Amino acid sequence: MRVLTVILIVFAAALARLTLFTVDQTETAIVTRFGKPLEGISSPGLHVKYPTPIDRVVRFSKKLMMFDPPQSEYLTADKKNIVVDTFACWRIGDPLRFLQTVRDVSGAEARLLDLIASEIGATVGSYPLTSFISTKPEEVKIAEMTSAITERVSARADREYGVRIVDFRMNRFNFPPQNTRSVINRMKAERERIARKYRSEGEEEALKVEAEAEQERRQILAKAEGEARKTRGEGDAQATRIYAEAYARDPRFYKLLRTLESYEKIIDGKTTLVLPADSDFLRLLTRGLDSTDRADR
Repeated sequence: MRVLTVILIVFAAALARLTLFTVDQTETAIVTRFGKPLEGISSPGLHVKYPTPIDRVVRFSKKLMMFDPPQSEYLTADKKNIVVDTFACWRIGDPLRFLQTVRDVSGAEARLLDLIASEIGATVGSYPLTSFISTKPEEVKIAEMTSAITERVSARADREYGVRIVDFRMNRFNFPPQNTRSVINRMKAERERIARKYRSEGEEEALKVEAEAEQERRQILAKAEGEARKTRGEGDAQATRIYAEAYARDPRFYKLLRTLESYEKIIDGKTTLVLPADSDFLRLLTRGLDSTDRADR
């Protein structure tokens, strides 16, 4: 009796081992019967199947996986080669389709490699090199390209392989040796263009400042000359008034003063005058002040 009990227990344990299986919360299981997928099981816990080899359980992880394909070289719209480094984060969205099309993670990554390379080639080929590197931020279209590639890769991967793309990035760009000189020349030309622009703006500003300074100088000089003419006019008027007052008070003294002023302006150490002896201009020197008075009378 005891032997029979032991045999039954062993048989039950063996049967349970062959027909029962558990699914963890981090995974999805698919039961296959004679290799043909039946259903996907995503709820964790204990489940029943026919004994192996009739039914088998294929397990897939629900975790996020990262795919880091090797760098690849692509051709831009302006026929420049560029090396693009990318990565993608993905998970299994449809386990049944995944099993039927790619079987496992290695198969999925092989398909993703072809799919990503195809979409990157099509996208990069429609943009010029300046969309990847430029001194003008508005010309860089990396975010736009990444968004377009992500949308197309996600749609195809989900539809064809049951793979859901969570994130995709073009995280690095390099240039082949034959492109390095072209990139350097392009950057140099761009910098020279910017330098010429700044020099032109500086020269224009300098001319503007010089013109403003010249205009201000002319205004100041004109104002100063106007004030000088005004001052000279006032001085001449005052001198005329003083002379008139002096003449009114003492005509003889005024005449003497004006004659002496005339001598001072005309006669110096290098001046030679040839005048007749009875010249009125020399009368003060030759005959004195009284002679001029008599001549006036």
